[in-house]
Amino acid sequence: MIITRKHLRTMTAAVVGVAALGLAAGAEAKVEGDTIVLGAAISLTGKYATNGVHAQKGYDFAVDKINDNGGVTVDGKSYKLKVVYYDDESTPARGAELAERLINQDGVKFMLGPYSSGLTKAIAPVTEKYKIPMVEAEGASRSLFTQGYKYMFAVLSTSEQYLASAIALAAEVAEKQGKKPSDIKIAMAFENDPFSLDVRAGVVDDAKKYDMNIVIDDKLPRDLSDMTSTLTKVKALKPDLLVVSGHSKGAATAARQIQELKIDVPMVAMTHCEAADITAKFGPGPTEGILCPTQWSETLAYEDDLMGTAAQYNSDFQKAYPEYSTVPYQTAMASMAVQVWADAFERANSFDTETLRDTLAATDMQTFAGGVKFSEAGNNIAKPMVLRQIQDGEYLVVAPTKWAAAELRYPRQPEY
Repeated sequence: MIITRKHLRTMTAAVVGVAALGLAAGAEAKVEGDTIVLGAAISLTGKYATNGVHAQKGYDFAVDKINDNGGVTVDGKSYKLKVVYYDDESTPARGAELAERLINQDGVKFMLGPYSSGLTKAIAPVTEKYKIPMVEAEGASRSLFTQGYKYMFAVLSTSEQYLASAIALAAEVAEKQGKKPSDIKIAMAFENDPFSLDVRAGVVDDAKKYDMNIVIDDKLPRDLSDMTSTLTKVKALKPDLLVVSGHSKGAATAARQIQELKIDVPMVAMTHCEAADITAKFGPGPTEGILCPTQWSETLAYEDDLMGTAAQYNSDFQKAYPEYSTVPYQTAMASMAVQVWADAFERANSFDTETLRDTLAATDMQTFAGGVKFSEAGNNIAKPMVLRQIQDGEYLVVAPTKWAAAELRYPRQPEY
């Protein structure tokens, strides 16, 4: 169920009545008959709409899968899951407003997260204020987990891990070629938003470990639509590694302008390649060899009783949504978050929010996308990132080595 701003203006008395019933139920709202209602403010329009829709479909796929398999059992009774969505329009203030509405007017007591660290930062203080547990799948900024939140739990790996594997991989390649890792020159371009700046911090920390030389360190506007200035410097300085982070729009901009300017860098790594679908947009030739950090891959050896293996999830999701040639990690993480909620309801055997908060904090489970175990800060400490490389139009895991489905192709040899 999706509720837009227009729907909010025309909300009927019947819906208001349901919301009132939800509030009356107190800490055990919101359960309607045999249905557990989860709430999510998600970006269905605006800057983050591409990834917001990926997340929504991941939530919906997991809800359908759980419901088709009998739902969840609480106190001897079976319940279906349902998600009420509001469109936050990719705006933090709007996201916070809608979180308030979900909690105070709709009586929702079980939350799923929005898309992006920025929106999660806006909503987390609201869920914390009302002591409403939230399982989020799309806010990776490590600064989210330094605020002392007790009701926010994130299933995805944190942002500083996103491109760290690219630094380690560059060091490994240098050593194989008889060079020192300290010989590596790095060019960096990061959107000036919380997530990307945290990714940058992880890259800087890892580059320092190897004493690598950062020759370009550009912070770009939040609406990342032009990287010409950065890429012109890349052409002149000839770095060994170019790293980019700017959500889906940033990945699309980078891939397009790397092609237009015929950038020849041996190694290029950027976040959100799959979500931006850069191979479909620009073709396998120009995107050949680009490295893409991901929270999951269909080739990893994870599995659970509901989704099966990672490969099975990938196949089943593509059957449900045939428009996806590659399932982005945002979708897989969203499904994982719903699984965590289902597991918590059954282990808590209760709808009491405090009991559920404590149950979520004690989560220790395996899913098709990796393990889930939360630190005291609420971040997942049981799931690593992996690095895929685009090879002949396919996204193949090349690092870390133990997860590799293919050998790294180095140097990158695109066809412009």
